[in-house]
Amino acid sequence: MPNPRDIRRRIKSVRSTAQITRAMQTVAASKMRKAQHATLLTRPFAQLLYRMQRKATTHARDFTHPLQAVRDVRTRAVILFGTDKGLCGALNSNLFRSAAQFDPATTLFITAGKRAAQFVARTRRQLAAEFTFGDSPRFAEARAIAGLARDLFLKGDVDQVLMIATRFVNTLVQQPIVVEFLPIGEITGLKIPGAESEAEMVLGYLFGHYLNIYVYRAMLEAKASEHSARMVAMKNATDSAVDLIKDLTLEYNTRRQGTITQELLEIAGGQLANN
Repeated sequence: MPNPRDIRRRIKSVRSTAQITRAMQTVAASKMRKAQHATLLTRPFAQLLYRMQRKATTHARDFTHPLQAVRDVRTRAVILFGTDKGLCGALNSNLFRSAAQFDPATTLFITAGKRAAQFVARTRRQLAAEFTFGDSPRFAEARAIAGLARDLFLKGDVDQVLMIATRFVNTLVQQPIVVEFLPIGEITGLKIPGAESEAEMVLGYLFGHYLNIYVYRAMLEAKASEHSARMVAMKNATDSAVDLIKDLTLEYNTRRQGTITQELLEIAGGQLANN
């Protein structure tokens, strides 16, 4: 049974931990607000570009592009977004659970984030390339990831490219998603006379930028999700530490009161014996 001194030491230790988790919560909250703002600003532009691509494809009914080539999937690449650091709840484990469903023998991984690369190495899967990106993702980083995936597909090294990332819903909810990156889906529609050549020119220009924006948006969503998950995890850790301190303090006071009572009884018993 712990004595009051041991309990007091444990209270001090837990209080120090609570100070650390509270500080990490504050830092994560600050980064979360910036990441959320960047994500919400980018979504309308990405959606507009997507609508432009769909509309142009619809107008250019007979238009074909190598990035639209649909082939039997013998090998695929997976762009896997993870975090650089831990302490963000089940965010990474949910992503990696989705990634683990693909056959290691026929799947190449392009990782973004140190934890994603560690997962691939730990599970002995094929790593095509490893990328990192900071708390404020840069478009050049997205362009490099999209460029590699595009080259693998165009060269025929893979027949399909998927993306496993986290969709930011709100501070409390982040959803792991698996989406097809390549081939770019072809949408057929009515052929408008005189519009085909213009649509083809637009599409040829848009496809590359569309894929870059696609990756860039995924990076922003990943960071917003990471900081949100970490802030919630640190808040839960802080709250648990505060509750534990309250319980330990109550136990300390109870034992201390019992010790004082025992000492008083011993003193009173000694006096009676002397009398």
